Amino acid sequence: MIYLPKSATVHPCLEKEKAKANGTYHCGEVLETLKNDFKNKCYICEYKEPTTINIEHFKPHRGDKELKFGWNNLFYCCGHCNSNKGARVEFNDILNCTVETDFAETKIRYEINPFPGEKVKVTALENSAKVVNTVQLLSEVYNGTTTLKLLESANLRNKLLKEIRDFQDLLFDYIDDGYTAEERATFKNKIEKELRSSSGFTAFKRWIIRSNDLLKPDFAAFI
Repeated sequence: MIYLPKSATVHPCLEKEKAKANGTYHCGEVLETLKNDFKNKCYICEYKEPTTINIEHFKPHRGDKELKFGWNNLFYCCGHCNSNKGARVEFNDILNCTVETDFAETKIRYEINPFPGEKVKVTALENSAKVVNTVQLLSEVYNGTTTLKLLESANLRNKLLKEIRDFQDLLFDYIDDGYTAEERATFKNKIEKELRSSSGFTAFKRWIIRSNDLLKPDFAAFI
């Protein structure tokens, strides 16, 4: 989970649909705008180009039309994460990745060892309800709970592991003194691209850089 600012655009169709008895928030360009704002990835797990896409309510609306149709309450989410979060009370108070001062990325440490079968480790770096609740949600999302969710989470981790292995290959190539300066510059450009908010699982990649004293000086500006 990283900071992803939402556009200020409030689609007129939301007000029109809110006035209806059975209005829908899947109106106009809402979904396309959310896709662009969230870089076409789930705001919780950061899966890029998810195959199941939901418009998720950050705060459960429970019939409250202001929350149901409120632009700031609509988030881009995959089906796996949406069903994990649901309307559970403890997840009503989590870090908001669209609010910069919530520091969704730096108040939590994201780690996974690049080996088959490894679980994701998410660590709270602040003892607040928001951070602790977010860590619980992320841990369940990445590591599973029920039999079905264990399978879904394993598939998610397989995708994450592939991304991290590919990223680490770039890092090893970058520090390898067997390459020319021009080749290393190419690797650096690729690494910078992977650290952008539009990449998949960006929080994990940025934490690899934060945790490495050799790489941090060259890439701190991109995290």
